[in-house]
Amino acid sequence: MVIEFSKYQGLGNDFILIDNRHFAEPLITPEQAIKMCDRHFGIGADGVIFALPGQEDTEYTMRIYNSDGSEPEMCGNGIRCLAKFIADLEGNSEVNKSYRIHTLAGVIIPKLETNGEVTVDMGKPQLAAAEIPTTLDSVGDKVVAQPLEVADRTWSVTAVSMGNPHCITFVEDSEAIALEQIGPLFEHHSAFPQRTNTEFIQVVKSDYIKMRVWERGAGITLACGTGACASVVAGVLNDKCDRSCTVELPGGCLQINWSSADDKVYMTGPANEVFKGKY
Repeated sequence: MVIEFSKYQGLGNDFILIDNRHFAEPLITPEQAIKMCDRHFGIGADGVIFALPGQEDTEYTMRIYNSDGSEPEMCGNGIRCLAKFIADLEGNSEVNKSYRIHTLAGVIIPKLETNGEVTVDMGKPQLAAAEIPTTLDSVGDKVVAQPLEVADRTWSVTAVSMGNPHCITFVEDSEAIALEQIGPLFEHHSAFPQRTNTEFIQVVKSDYIKMRVWERGAGITLACGTGACASVVAGVLNDKCDRSCTVELPGGCLQINWSSADDKVYMTGPANEVFKGKY
């Protein structure tokens, strides 16, 4: 079967987008997604995203397979790319257009901005250990600055869910972290029964942080939208950064705001088409 696709990227976090509007299940299998994501023998991507029919009161449903074939609950950079992809499918050039999208993490609402970027209402962060999930101890109802033994070192970590699990630790120099070595040890740590994304955060100033990420199921990526959101939440919980913050990732910057008015996290950043093709 020949599959038509579009390739999009958000800050270098790249995805294969497939028009799946006429079928309730993804058109390809996780095993096929692995082959498509291969950067030497396939198209090359961090994941495959499907635009499926909406459920209940939503217009579309988002499903995603990571490059290792696993299925995450949500993807922040991915849903910005999906919003642009949907607008292209509809032939919609309307600015300030928003979509209600069903995901495994709940209903997410991206909005197309006049400057070409996309702002996403990411919902409220989940902070209870059982929600993340993690077996780490909690202080009150939050897992903040808890010790975690990884690679013969004790790390102070904060756990946050943005619909998917994140483990955040603050470091003096994010560039000094050997991600390819330490990342898998965090991802598969027994304290995270559903594995975890891991963010290493360097605080430059209260409204500007640098982030490197090891993504669950994808490894080292140039950006992670949910990770940027979770990191700002963790920064606020640890009194290290403001609620409104620029997050610098290897692929570029995201603007994150954890609103004190409604407790929701809002993410703003780019998403761009790279090319179309058939596979």
